[in-house]
This record gives sequence, C-alpha cells and structure tokens, in this order.
Amino acid sequence: MLPLSLPHRLILVRHGETDWNREGRLQGGQDIPLNDLGRRQAAEAAGRLKALAPTYAELAYIASPMQRARETMDILRAELALPAGSYGVEDRLKELTFGEWEGFTWRDIRKAEREQANLRERDKWSFVPPGGESYRMLAERVRPVLEDLDGETVIVSHGGVARAVLALIGAVSPREAAMVDIWQGKLLVITGGKADWL
Repeated sequence: MLPLSLPHRLILVRHGETDWNREGRLQGGQDIPLNDLGRRQAAEAAGRLKALAPTYAELAYIASPMQRARETMDILRAELALPAGSYGVEDRLKELTFGEWEGFTWRDIRKAEREQANLRERDKWSFVPPGGESYRMLAERVRPVLEDLDGETVIVSHGGVARAVLALIGAVSPREAAMVDIWQGKLLVITGGKADWL
C-alpha cells in the first residue's frame, strides 16, 4: 500500500465515550449515543482544538453520520460558538463493522469463538469478522475521502477510522495500525506522514 500524502493538516477526533465503550462492547455499526463522560470529552476536544488552531472557524468540518460522532461534533462546535449543523456528513467515515460480533465483548468472543478470535489476533488488519469488515476494507473506503480533502479539516469519527488513516499515511504499518490505542477527547493531528496526540 503506497502511503497517501496529505498536503494539508488533518485533525482527527474520536467520538466521546458511550456506555458500550465503558462496558467493552463492540459497537461497530450500532448507533449508540454518548454518555455523560463522552459529552465532557467532546467539550474537552473543543478546548484542545481552539488552542491548536486559533483560526478554527475557517477549517472544514466533517463527521461520520453515526449518532456518537454527530453528537461529539455538535458539542464541539457549540463550545466553539460555530453554527450548529454547518458541517459535512460522510457515510464512508462510519466505524468498522464487526457484523455478528457487535454487542459482545472480546471476552465473550474469545470464549464462544476461540478459533476465529485467534485468527484475528494473528492478523487484525486483514481479518474479516462474520458479516463484518476488515481494517483493510475500511481503509479502502476511507482513502477516497482523504484524497478529496482540499484544505485543513477536522474529522469527527471512530477509532477504527483513525487506525485506517494512520496506515494510509504511512505513520505506522497496517499491522501496527490495527493495534494503536485511539483516545477519546483528544486530537490526533496528522501533518504529512506524521501523527501527534494533543
């Protein structure tokens, strides 16, 4: 996979915490709302963005259509006194789909489907859960979104999407990207082929 070169800075925000995050459940395509901590994390992300980019009002803003991402974006923009709803929504920024595994914890999966869980551990990037998608597949749908960006952009999305972006820009190998922790309430700032947390 040839690294994608982004000419403009990209600021990734993972949605705030949900109850399923707290319980360790696989959310994937399930539309779970933020919890109270998640809403506070969204507000904290706004403060970090304001410090990072004083011209934040001039940036482009795009969100995944999933409720937890839209709610995070709405809170972030409200904290920055930006117009409500004046941002793009991009379907290809939805979270990695875990198919039949959604709603279960990894402990549940390892107990019920040990062989499949072991296969995933050996190659998280390419493994496709039953009825779901791999990180490789996710990267293929996210890449065109990145290629179409024409200026500095804030994207509010998901942990899986952020991992795909890290691999696409060559910040880490695909194998490593699938295992990177993506923090809620913080900014992942992409400049060229480098990524930094703020």
